[in-house]
Amino acid sequence: MTQDNPPDIAFRTGFIAVVGRPNVGKSTLTNRMVGAKVSITSRKAQTTRHRIHGIHTTDDTQFIFVDTPGFQKRFSNALNRSMNRAVVDALHSTDVILFVIEGTHFDARDAAVLELLPKDHPVILVINKTDLVAERNQLLPAMASLQEKFPFAAIIPVSAKHGHQLDDLFTTIRQFLPAQPPMFDADDITDKSERFLAAEMVREKIFRLSGEEIPYSTSVVIEKFEQEGELRRIFASILVDRDNHKAILIGKDGARLREIGSAARRDMEQLFGGKVYLELWVKVKSGWADNERMLRQLGYE
Repeated sequence: MTQDNPPDIAFRTGFIAVVGRPNVGKSTLTNRMVGAKVSITSRKAQTTRHRIHGIHTTDDTQFIFVDTPGFQKRFSNALNRSMNRAVVDALHSTDVILFVIEGTHFDARDAAVLELLPKDHPVILVINKTDLVAERNQLLPAMASLQEKFPFAAIIPVSAKHGHQLDDLFTTIRQFLPAQPPMFDADDITDKSERFLAAEMVREKIFRLSGEEIPYSTSVVIEKFEQEGELRRIFASILVDRDNHKAILIGKDGARLREIGSAARRDMEQLFGGKVYLELWVKVKSGWADNERMLRQLGYE
């Protein structure tokens, strides 16, 4: 008769929602925890639009991170409603919730997310960007104040950018994951396809290399994705809302579009581990962000 493993060393697998207001570093944290770039990042708010699953597997645990869009109430078009629904759904369909805030800063936008947190789930408060907190002695009073607002299972200060205290975060998360076998292969880092990741990398470069208004009126469609050995041929369309946005995105003599394409191609080659041929077009699709049918075609929930 074989003796069962004690509960503390049984294999554990579970889903961890990463939630918070826009621009607190949720995607940077997810990428750090996974150990690879599975979720795009930029300094602009709401870069993430889809729920992204990132997977990190150790000898005794499989952590499945669900990076969510930043929850916000400022805009109410169909795209933003879809993103907010993704956040709410993740809160009730995962095993653990990481509520991410920025340093000791807590405002009405954080409070709006706090109101959504279920009290029947373990919620870990992650105080991110601690490397930017000038007065370290501010952390303890801030942690005590936040614990009064909600019954957090734990409060852990981290710096996702520099990887500080992520081991403590992994250890804490593991306590709340169910004992069950892994759901993915040990070397999987995401459940998303290369086609999806390619579109996201193009969209990231639009966020990083264009002005404030343009990224929010764009989406990326992969028209064709072919693989010949280690070479991937990718043809993508960038959808914009207006003709003048198309001109801005293309740039003088196509310079900006080439810059976006070159930067996206380099990231794809690094992640996919092979050469990439990338061709981009820009198309005008007025009102796409407020068209429920078109959003479903683009893969939004």
